[in-house]
Amino acid sequence: MSVVPFQALACPLDAEPLRRERSSWRCASGHCFDIAAQGYANLLPVQQKRSRDPGDSKEMVAARRRFLNAGHYQPIAAAVSRLTLAERTPGEPLSCLDAGCGEGYYLRQLAAAADGESLAVLGLDISKWAVQSAAKQDKRANWVVGSNAHLPVLPATLDRVLCLFGFPVYAEFARVLKPGGELLQVDAGPDHLRELREIIYPVLKPERPVDLRAPEGFALAATETLRFPLRIDGAEPIADLLAMTPHLYRATAEGRARAAALTALAMTVDVRLTRFRRLERAE
Repeated sequence: MSVVPFQALACPLDAEPLRRERSSWRCASGHCFDIAAQGYANLLPVQQKRSRDPGDSKEMVAARRRFLNAGHYQPIAAAVSRLTLAERTPGEPLSCLDAGCGEGYYLRQLAAAADGESLAVLGLDISKWAVQSAAKQDKRANWVVGSNAHLPVLPATLDRVLCLFGFPVYAEFARVLKPGGELLQVDAGPDHLRELREIIYPVLKPERPVDLRAPEGFALAATETLRFPLRIDGAEPIADLLAMTPHLYRATAEGRARAAALTALAMTVDVRLTRFRRLERAE
């Protein structure tokens, strides 16, 4: 496997192509974005921020890194890699964006799975702490702080976009994908971590019906469900799992206390993997 430089970055201020010049990215208009010592660039202008420090906190990122690096979600990573690398053009580099990459686990697994293939990969997250962690763990990929609402990527340049437990912005995904390129979306299924949710919530909310209609600019290519049992031993890994989910903030203090008292937990992992193909032209 060979990770090649990602060449399709766009200036977040004027959408012009960015060019690498030593330790910075520059556009023709003169906008300059320094590459941090850790190896990432911040392409999130102040005017695109909704808060001073958007995205996951440093503590949440650390919890996710510990949990994922322990291999608990490895079957999900394997499925993501398999679907991402399917139906690719042999001999040509695959250009892939992980939109909401977190600390980079799934892109690292993808790179490891692409034996003998060339990948141009970009990991993007709105959390600077997540991108810092990703860049520290893997120097091969390009990592940027940015927003899914304003992707700093040139139009029609990507073969794949990954949105894994994230916040899809379909218009932007359609803009940056090549015609025929694919969006791979991973979402929690109705039974995902049900056993943990039953502990921290008094009553579970009814599940919303699954809507598999393709968003504008896309056609539904395929969908599949991945389910597997997961047992976690130890209070710290259970706390890490809770910290990397939205349930940490949705649960009451009593619910969080019940989770904190656990020393072992057997759960169901239930996720839905959906592939949408970018239409040749908008309908």
